[in-house]
Amino acid sequence: MTRFLLPLFFCVAFAAQAAEQAIPKADPAKGQAIAAGTCAACHNADGNSLIPANPKLAGQHADYLFKQLRDFKSGVRSSPVMQGMAAPLSEEDMRNVAAWFASQTEKGGIAKNQATVELGQKLYRAGNFDTGLPACAGCHGPTGSGIPAQYPRIGGQHADYIEAQLKSFRTAGTDPTDKSDRANDPNRMMRMVASKMSDYEIKALSDYIAGLH
Repeated sequence: MTRFLLPLFFCVAFAAQAAEQAIPKADPAKGQAIAAGTCAACHNADGNSLIPANPKLAGQHADYLFKQLRDFKSGVRSSPVMQGMAAPLSEEDMRNVAAWFASQTEKGGIAKNQATVELGQKLYRAGNFDTGLPACAGCHGPTGSGIPAQYPRIGGQHADYIEAQLKSFRTAGTDPTDKSDRANDPNRMMRMVASKMSDYEIKALSDYIAGLH
């Protein structure tokens, strides 16, 4: 039996190696040049956005950033501004930009509303059993660092941005006709999660996430 499995093993291994080699290695230096001219005004040159409505990109997983850029370019994620920024970028450009921001260090934030920190922490670490809301930490980790190629880094992100995205996910999840820019989550996972949250819970959770390190 073993001698029949060996050729299969080598075929699978060769296919995986070929697939890896088919994806060109990203060049952060080239990505920096693009970021300085295209992204800096909204996200800052190093990805540490100073505008609460615009996400911090520094330290975000490269695979996640690349997917979002592709979704913007294709229109899967709707945003007139971001579609315009992504339109001239090639696949190589997007990988380079993603690699540049991923190589930067995020400057963390703080939770500003002490009155809701306890609720935010409970939702993040344990979810809400009564509504079936799962714990955010299950996918994004105890410090919000996420899992590369699967779940984005969210710890230290602007609270205003997190709140807006959760509300967009919720709208996209409850209204099938909605063309929200956040209908691009795999398996509708975030749309399902956000649909179980009230405005108050979203605000408390977003503020707590901003202070995660």
